[in-house]
Amino acid sequence: MTAGPRPPAPPCRPAARPDAQGHVPTPLRQFVLKVHGRCNLDCTYCYLYRGQDSGWRDRPARVGGRVMEHTAARVAEHVGAHGLDHVRIELHGGEPLLAGPAPVLDYVRAVRRTVPDSCRITATVQTNGTRLTDRGLEQLTEDGVRVGLSLDGGRAAHNARRVDHAGRPAWPAALAAARRLAARPQAYAGILCTVDLDADPLDVYHSLLELGPPRLDLLLPHANWGRPPPGLPGGRPGRHRPGATPYGDWLATVFDAWWDAGRLRTRVRLFQEIVALLLGAPSRAEAVGLSPVAAVVVETDGAIEQVDSLRSAYRGAAETGYDVFRHSFDTVLRHPGIVARQSGERALGADCRACPVGRVCGGGNYVHRYTPGSGFHHPSVYCADLERLIRHVAHRLEHTVRTTT
Repeated sequence: MTAGPRPPAPPCRPAARPDAQGHVPTPLRQFVLKVHGRCNLDCTYCYLYRGQDSGWRDRPARVGGRVMEHTAARVAEHVGAHGLDHVRIELHGGEPLLAGPAPVLDYVRAVRRTVPDSCRITATVQTNGTRLTDRGLEQLTEDGVRVGLSLDGGRAAHNARRVDHAGRPAWPAALAAARRLAARPQAYAGILCTVDLDADPLDVYHSLLELGPPRLDLLLPHANWGRPPPGLPGGRPGRHRPGATPYGDWLATVFDAWWDAGRLRTRVRLFQEIVALLLGAPSRAEAVGLSPVAAVVVETDGAIEQVDSLRSAYRGAAETGYDVFRHSFDTVLRHPGIVARQSGERALGADCRACPVGRVCGGGNYVHRYTPGSGFHHPSVYCADLERLIRHVAHRLEHTVRTTT
């Protein structure tokens, strides 16, 4: 890609107008910035590096200064155009700390010095923890960059699939990183953990709590109707009831432990989102609910893409054809994929619109709705699991309300 001149200082432009279908774009507030395009781990289940989309091989391993500058200017342009008072930048990879904390800090500083002072910037780096040193954490903390860990649980047995390219376990270094973060709670963003049906849910949950995270994100494995997750058959897309709900059962077990902890409960985003939606509040995460997605990715070469998880559907699914050298983020908002993920109920199929928990479930994660040959206009491959979990949460919430009023 040939870099053009740096974009001029961002002008103030009017807010986005409706398109021909009446859709009003939602400004982007989450910018996932790729620092390094390679990973030192070779996790056996990785949808990115072991998946069908190998486009990462054609990109630079590390982001360069020109991409950082153009990205910062585009973020500032978007902030100015929409009068945003807060945005999040998330430094990702691969493994973003492969080259140490310096590139992460350079990227954060480039955005902060370019975006207007009226806009607050929250910066987080998401890491596997294996390259997080005491000195590196100190540097990140000094610059106000919080650190999130990706783990499969809080014990070595839970993380057996997280190994390096020589087959050596990542757990010892990851555990050391978790302990460093627990000692610096101001720098600790939390833990991302993907559900593994082979692991005992309560053991996973309590072992993660032992690592002292301020927040847990429990994620369903990225899968779809053509490539179903472990434990589910896939097959014809739709709302299958009755049916097996192994993921819903797993999560409901953890929910009970979380709910029963009362005021001592650690934040678990999925559970908080479902409770909030049942009480009538809007969602703030793509996993459930109908709120518009406001996130975008900038790759190491400056390409602007949709979320990485789309790569689990098919090769090129995340691509937009745009880049920070030639295109504004407002241009990206008109991309059909972004529009679909901001269209709420209009983007759902008939099964979801008719479902009694549809407004809470929101069709599930957009990526999990994909069916080869017919796209994303379907219920999630986790449809039955999500309904099982939502109904369980609703029952517990109703019981609590009745017994306390």
